[in-house]
Amino acid sequence: MQAREDQLLVDAATAMSYPAGPSLSVESFIAARNRSATLAADVVAGLTATPKTLPPKWFYDERGSQLFDEITRLPEYYPTRRERWILRHRAGAIAALSGADTLVELGSGTAEKTRLLLDAMARAATLRRYILFDVSEETLLAAGREIASEYPAIQVHAVGGDFELDLVHLPREGRRMVAFLGGTIGNLLPPQRASFLSELRATLAPGESLLLGTDLVKDPARLEAAYDDGAGVTRAFNLNVLAVINRELGADFDLESFEHLARFDPDQEWIEMHLRSSVDQLVRVEALELDVAFHASETIRTEISAKFRKERIAAELARSGFELAGWWTDPGGDFGLSLSFARA
Repeated sequence: MQAREDQLLVDAATAMSYPAGPSLSVESFIAARNRSATLAADVVAGLTATPKTLPPKWFYDERGSQLFDEITRLPEYYPTRRERWILRHRAGAIAALSGADTLVELGSGTAEKTRLLLDAMARAATLRRYILFDVSEETLLAAGREIASEYPAIQVHAVGGDFELDLVHLPREGRRMVAFLGGTIGNLLPPQRASFLSELRATLAPGESLLLGTDLVKDPARLEAAYDDGAGVTRAFNLNVLAVINRELGADFDLESFEHLARFDPDQEWIEMHLRSSVDQLVRVEALELDVAFHASETIRTEISAKFRKERIAAELARSGFELAGWWTDPGGDFGLSLSFARA
C-alpha cells in the first residue's frame, strides 16, 4: 500500500483519490499539472522582468523544506515559537468559538502545531475530520500518516495542491475551520492577498471560519535578524531556489556568486529577501534556451514577508467577506492569530 501511495503522489499524471488506510485518504491535484512547465514559466517571467523576481514556492523541494524546519528552531526566528504559545494557551477558546467539527489546514507542512488545535477540538468532543493541504507531497503524505495513526477515531484527508490554484478543490464536509498559519499570508503581495482571501471566502459557507496567523510590525532590527540568522541557515534556504532551477532546468547558477540579503521596507511594512549577484555574470538556463545577464549588485527578489497591524488585518478580511470575531497574541505582542467568520 505504501508503494502505491508514493507512486500516486510523486508520479501520477492526473488528479486521483483513493483510500490509503482506515482513516487516511489521499488526493493529488499537483500531479495533474506539469511541474516543470510551471517552474519554467515562473523562471522565464521572473528572470526576464525588471527587477528580477522568483516565487518563494520554489524554495520548497525536500532540501528546502528541511532547511525551513531548521529556520523555525533558530533563536532569531521568533514567529513559530510565538504562534505555538498562542495555540498552546488559546486553542480551547479558538475551538469553542469556531464551533467547527472539521479542521482544514493550508500549507500544513509537518502539522506540528496542528496537534494543539486537534487536541482542543477532541477535548471539546467536536472533532470529526482533519484535512491537510500542502504543495510538498512527500511532507504531506508523511504528516497524513502520522496524524491518522495518532487520531484513529477521525477521518484524515490529505490533499496535494497549491493554495493559489487549488482552493476550489477543498473538501466541503462538515462545519470547517480553515487554518492558514505561520504568517504565510504575508508572502503574498496585496493584490494576491485580496484574491486569495476572496477565493477562500467563496469556498466557505456562512458561519465557517478562517484561523489566520500573522506576524506583527515590530522593531526592524528584530525583523531583519529573523531573516538573516547568524548560522546562515536562511542564506542556504534562499540560495536553494537557485539549486532547484539548476537541477530541474539545467541552469548553471554559481551559488557562491550570490549573496543573501534581508531588509525591512518601512513604507510597505514587509521584509524583502533578495539574492544579490556579487559579480557581472551570464547564467544559462539550458532547458529554456535562456541566457540571463546579471551585473554586480543586481538582485533577484525571492520573497516578501508582510508584517501586519490588527486594524489592517480586519480591514482586508472585511473586504473579502469575513468578519473578525477573535484576536489573540503572545504576551509580547509579536504575533497574532485571528478567527473570522464567513459572512452571509
